[in-house]
This record gives sequence, C-alpha cells and structure tokens, in this order.
Amino acid sequence: MDPINNPFSPGAGSQPPELVGRDPVLEQTRILLGRIKQKRSEKSLLLTGLRGVGKTVLLNEMKRLAQRSKYQTILIEVHESKTLGSLLVPSLRKLLFDLNRSAGISDKVKRAFAVLRSFISVLNISIGDVTFGLGIDPEKGSADSGDLEIDLPQLFVAMGEAAEDRNCAIAILIDEIQYLNKKELGALIMAMHKIQQNQLPIVLLGAGLPILPELAGESKSYAERLFDFPAIGELSEKDAIRALKEPTQSAGIIFEAPAMKEIFRLTKGYPYFLQEWGYQIWNLATKGPITLQIVQTATDLAIKRLDGSFFRVRFDRLTQGEKRFLRVMAQLGSGAHRTADIADALGIKIASLGPMRANLIKKGMIYSPSHGDMAFTVPLFDEFMIRAMPDS
Repeated sequence: MDPINNPFSPGAGSQPPELVGRDPVLEQTRILLGRIKQKRSEKSLLLTGLRGVGKTVLLNEMKRLAQRSKYQTILIEVHESKTLGSLLVPSLRKLLFDLNRSAGISDKVKRAFAVLRSFISVLNISIGDVTFGLGIDPEKGSADSGDLEIDLPQLFVAMGEAAEDRNCAIAILIDEIQYLNKKELGALIMAMHKIQQNQLPIVLLGAGLPILPELAGESKSYAERLFDFPAIGELSEKDAIRALKEPTQSAGIIFEAPAMKEIFRLTKGYPYFLQEWGYQIWNLATKGPITLQIVQTATDLAIKRLDGSFFRVRFDRLTQGEKRFLRVMAQLGSGAHRTADIADALGIKIASLGPMRANLIKKGMIYSPSHGDMAFTVPLFDEFMIRAMPDS
C-alpha cells in the first residue's frame, strides 16, 4: 500500500483522519460558545488528560468551532522560557487590529489599544521593530501597575468591551496551561472572573495535564465555579476500532477482528498510539485484510519508533536520580503508586524524595491523582522505562 496515501498521522497535535469519541466535549464547547454570544453565563473549559490523548487536537477543533461561530480567536502554547504576557501580547495586538478593520476604529477599540500599550510598558517584552499603530498613547493607570493579577484583568475587560462594541466575541485558547507559574495562573483566573462578572464576550479554552484542576484550585479557590475540567482519556474499544476502520474503509482495506483486538490491547485505546500502530501497519502491509500477523510484525516497528522519539525526548530530560525514581515506579506495576512505596523500593526516607518528586511534576513526567499517590503522565511510559533500564 502506498505510504504517500497512508491515512494515519502520529504527531504532536496532528489531526487524525477520524476524530472519534469526543462528541460530548465538542457539544459542551458548542453550547458554551452559543451562550456567551447571547450574554448568558457559562463556564469556560480546561481540558485535562495524559500525554497522547489528543488534547491539542481537540483544542484545534474547538478553535474551528469558535471561528465558525464568528469568534475572533487566538491560540498560544505555554512553555517555560516565555512569560504569559509575552505570549499573549502579539496575538492580542493582532486581534485588536482585526476588530479595528471591521468598521473603523471606535472609542472602545481605541481604549483597548491604549490599555494594551500600558500593559506592555511594564513588561520586559517588545513587538520587534513594528510600529504599534494608530498613534495611540498608553492609558495611564490602566494595566500598568506591574502586578499581573491587577493588570491582566484590566486588559481582558478592555478587550471584552472592544469585542462587545464590535458585536463579536473572543476565544482565547491556551495549550500546556499547566506550565504557567502560580502568579500567571492566578492572574488568568482573576481575569476570567472579571469577564464573567461583567458578562463580556470572552471565553477561555485550555488544555493541560491532570494536575491542572489542583493547580487552579490552589491558585484561586473559586476556580471550580469559573471552569469545567473535562477529562480527556483513552478511547473505548468501540471508538478505538472506529478510529482504525473508518480511515481505511475508503481504500477498501479492512481489519480482521483479532487484529483490531490486539491493537487495542497494545495501545490501551490511547489515540496517539492508535495512530502510530495504524501508520506502521499501513506501510508494512502489501494488501488487505489486515491480519493479526501483520499487527504483530508492525508492533516491533511501532515500539522502536516510540522509543526513539515519543518516549526518548522525555527520558533524555531526566537526571540519573530521576530516572531511578521512574524506573522504580515502573517496576511497581501499572497505575498509581504510593510515594512511601517508591521510597521503600529506593531504600531511602520518604522526606528526601520531596525535591525530586517536585521536579518530576514540574517536568510533566508524573502527577498526583490522589493524596500521596504518583502516576505517569505519559501512557505506556512504565513499559518504556523497563526497556530503557533493564538492569536497574
């Protein structure tokens, strides 16, 4: 079968050929977008889930839904080397120019520009050598205190008022939101609180690891009243089979039932791994149907590629001590494990694990599904750790 026509697409945020099993959260998004445009209160959405479950794919689909509903949208990805302000400013600036083009500058849009300029004045960022535009001066006293928890809400309110003046709405989409520091996350929550209080047309659609609800609650106790946290997990066997069958049926290729069951067993229904197995199977097979034997042969190729990329890039970020910590976790078996059990297996006191545990959480390698428990954020990473460190 021609690799060029391979319908499967394993990759970071790559759109799968069939988006299955996610209808409830997309319907929740549709309702949110519709209610906000009608000035009705509704919680914004912050998706949570492990690596490889398709959160970024869903976030991109939510962006398309927003655009079809005539929202102005911005999408940013948080990372540790940039502040929230430096990520937001260029997109907010462009959004204001788009609002301005719609019907000529208004007082509300002009004020939003002025507040954005004030916000920039206290940040150590620039927008390159591009002229800010329109000869607008900063609005003194607005969003220029230097305290993000004061300034960001004032900026969001000015943006919301400008959008309302233009009879449109704004969707702010943020991926990897768990990488915001506590101050930034708190400021973002406070900003959305002000938006909801003033019934302004801005929604926040975010995605992050399972620790996100805990981080939000620790930052601001009222976060649960502002956001829903839909859990995005592995696909059911029925949906996993759909994700395999539907892309190949148009090419006349079918999977035999034992082959599909084996893929589900190996991938546990995680979308990224389903795409990887489908990709390798398509390139390996010369014709249909896809048999159990083809799946077994393709499995070696899939695991080799995952070990060399998906898993390896995370493994290489670890110190030797962190690798031993995760290797012991893997050896204890699948699922969550008590920190005390990990300490016992390492032969050290539980108190001495604190800094290492904190670093692994910060790196996005583990999270705490319940008090005192630790689990991997990356599906099947336990099996990789056994392969990567067989003699430990």
